Amino acid sequence: MNYYIIVIPVLIAFLLSVIMGPVVIPFLRKLKMGQTEREDGVKSHLKKAGTPTMGGVIILASVLVTSLFYVKDYPKIIPILFVTLGFGLIGFLDDYLKVVMKRSDGLFPKQKFALQIVVTAIFAFYIVRFTDVSLAMLIPFSGGKYLNIGWLAIPLMFIAVIGTVNGVNFTDGLDGLASSVTVLVATFFTVVAVGTKSGIEPVTCAVVGALLGFLLFNVYPASVFMGDTGSLALGGFVASTAYMLQMPIFIMIVGLIYLVEVLSVMIQVTYFKKTGGKRFFKMAPIHHHFELCGWSETRVVAVFSIVTAILCLIALLAL
Repeated sequence: MNYYIIVIPVLIAFLLSVIMGPVVIPFLRKLKMGQTEREDGVKSHLKKAGTPTMGGVIILASVLVTSLFYVKDYPKIIPILFVTLGFGLIGFLDDYLKVVMKRSDGLFPKQKFALQIVVTAIFAFYIVRFTDVSLAMLIPFSGGKYLNIGWLAIPLMFIAVIGTVNGVNFTDGLDGLASSVTVLVATFFTVVAVGTKSGIEPVTCAVVGALLGFLLFNVYPASVFMGDTGSLALGGFVASTAYMLQMPIFIMIVGLIYLVEVLSVMIQVTYFKKTGGKRFFKMAPIHHHFELCGWSETRVVAVFSIVTAILCLIALLAL
């Protein structure tokens, strides 16, 4: 086993993340790139107002710099890097408009969706034209059988990628939640990538290292938030990695927390409209519901992380 492509990328990305934290965080604070909190939300979150956001640039920079050392020998990391950076830039633009330009909504929903479609379309085109990666999907617990749905795999890819990206975005609502869940998902993909000799190990390891370093500043009480810059980038990483490994179905297992977060918002909105203002959950996304039920922020993060760790083990059994 070549530990150079497993251990070293984790250490490089971790060190870069740790080094950049004390430099980037004061810079973001100086630019007044602070988080705003909902007045009608969880009251304990009001004290978070003013905490620097857009910390996702630390994750992105760490992953990018680390990956550049390996990109020549491991070309299959290119599409993953593209999707990660592409969605990260969409998030950065959204954060910038919200925080710096004081446009409360950031990018308009149609603008954000159009940009996500463009990034996903380029990714789909690249996979089909320039790689030998099949769009056939590994079926969990099938003993290695693949599902080939022909041309329908393309529209499914758009749903899977954009759905995952927005799922991670909804998950990013508590100190360290999205970081903790995603570092476990990235570790699962690293194990699979190494085991299958897929050639994408350096970038999955880089994400693990970058998130471990970022968590030092992002755990409760957070001194920086990743913002949409980080959450959209991580969603792009999870989705694109799953496709490069022919494992998009496995997102529903290892990324179940992302799926539940999205579904909780959809259920809340639908129920609210159908009942003329009644709420199904105390608050959505669902992590806020648990907070309003009396759970501490750290307990929610711990439970969601433990659930993800168990799901990753189940996914390994499903290979």
